[in-house]
Amino acid sequence: MAIELYLLGATLILALVQILLTAHVRTRQYGIKWNAGARDAKMPPLETLPARLQRAQENLFETLPLFVGALLGAAYAGRLGLLTNLGAHLYFFGRLIYLPLYAAGIPYVRSLVWTVATGGLVLVIAGLMLG
Repeated sequence: MAIELYLLGATLILALVQILLTAHVRTRQYGIKWNAGARDAKMPPLETLPARLQRAQENLFETLPLFVGALLGAAYAGRLGLLTNLGAHLYFFGRLIYLPLYAAGIPYVRSLVWTVATGGLVLVIAGLMLG
């Protein structure tokens, strides 16, 4: 199997980890009763860490469908190569590094890492389009 598809799987695992981690810290703040319920009641704002993890998750979910679509499209079209390989590496490792940087509230470096990950996404799209 192509390395890009392994990185796609790793990225999906990262997304699942972010979902579970965010849910865990929200439940820690709001309680199990809140988590098990319909969540209809208005709750106070999230504390710093849960809010950061939720924003990091939302940020991942903005680009994840594009990454999945471009990578699967490139695989289907037989256009996996240097651009998709480099792009998938940059996207996955950028997103992996972005999470703890965001959780820790580290500015600038976090934005630089986001730019690297997004550049990786652009490379995957370029690989799909240019082959």
